[in-house]
Amino acid sequence: MRVFKFGGASVKDADSIRNLSAILKDQKAKGEDLIVVISAMGKMTNALEILLSAYLENSDKVEALFETIKNFHLDIMNQLFQGDHEVFEKVSNHLVEIEWILEEEASRERDYYYGQMVSIGEILSTTIVGSFLKEEDHLVEWLDARGLVRTENQYRSAKVDWTASEGLIRDQIPKDNGKKDTIYVTQGFIGGTSENFTTTLGREGSDFSAAIFASVLDAEEVVIWKDVEGMYNADPNVFPNTIKLNHISFHEAIELAYYGASVIHPKTIKPLQNKSIPLYVKSFLQPDRKGTIIDNDVTSDNIIPSFILKPAQTLVSIAAKDFSFIVESHLKEIFNAFDDHKLTINLMQNSAISFSVCLDALPELYVLINELSVNYKVSFNEDLSLLTIRHYNDEVIEELLKDKKLLLEQKTRTTARFVFRENT
Repeated sequence: MRVFKFGGASVKDADSIRNLSAILKDQKAKGEDLIVVISAMGKMTNALEILLSAYLENSDKVEALFETIKNFHLDIMNQLFQGDHEVFEKVSNHLVEIEWILEEEASRERDYYYGQMVSIGEILSTTIVGSFLKEEDHLVEWLDARGLVRTENQYRSAKVDWTASEGLIRDQIPKDNGKKDTIYVTQGFIGGTSENFTTTLGREGSDFSAAIFASVLDAEEVVIWKDVEGMYNADPNVFPNTIKLNHISFHEAIELAYYGASVIHPKTIKPLQNKSIPLYVKSFLQPDRKGTIIDNDVTSDNIIPSFILKPAQTLVSIAAKDFSFIVESHLKEIFNAFDDHKLTINLMQNSAISFSVCLDALPELYVLINELSVNYKVSFNEDLSLLTIRHYNDEVIEELLKDKKLLLEQKTRTTARFVFRENT
């Protein structure tokens, strides 16, 4: 058994869905069961987030936004299906779940509505894709991940209950089901609580979903299908002359994900590493290309330097007002404040009298700065960038930091990190 994950770009329109079906026909071995994890179509998650914001703000744009979402899916179905196909009624029934929310006055926290509304994007996409695969003579079983991936009662970035999920998944997808050649179509990104409320696993969480199914079912491999040929040593949209990484280890992938590489979700790697299940990143546009393999082999990790750039950063320095040392009790208070505001620190550095952190310039950060300013002297620099270089050398550093104003740097044996501002 293998697990394939297809992201939003791979199901963004009717032609993309036809291409997905062709990939399955070509890549699936005869007599093999396959788990296919699918994201919401195109930018549908963004569209549903906008709809949610409009609903919570009582905007007069709600109806128009919802019509746009319905028409987007209807247009794709009209291109894929002939006549009065049952998929139209199925999709309509799923859209009713959103209508029920929109007809009520909001009475709960945003995260609750996020889980119930935004998750429908994955339900719609898998309903349409699963129905089309049946039309293409695939043997398909559609599974609702809300009843398979059990999570705690947290509606966004929910923590997975692995014990409960293992039982639910193995019950629905037995290793020997007597029906070889089955394609199990299910959703990424979403799960559910024991009370049947929908939860989400965090943005880009569909990769994590694929890893959950693979780990529980002891899959042979996971293939994540992207619009790029594999993992590169840097974002091609930011850096020129990027190089594809043909082979890296789980450890290196975790490091790159931690520092902000966007190809693989940070939570994805660990379940696969635990079971030694190789992960492939391949292109749905060029499915015959080799792509990138991620496994336990570390021999290729340090061959090519990798670069990760985080723009729109703020560097915050926190010091005691009486110029005393920043000690453990201060750090405990500061970390608790960051945790309370759900702010993620991208880099930190401590000196005798100050503690500096670099993080994304989010609105919550400035609320936190005001709170910390009561007991601490707080200063900050905005409009900065954070550059991380894995397996650096002096030539690479010199080239990438040319004409940059450096504010902070850190180096270990394998990783160099720099906070800088562009010289103007």
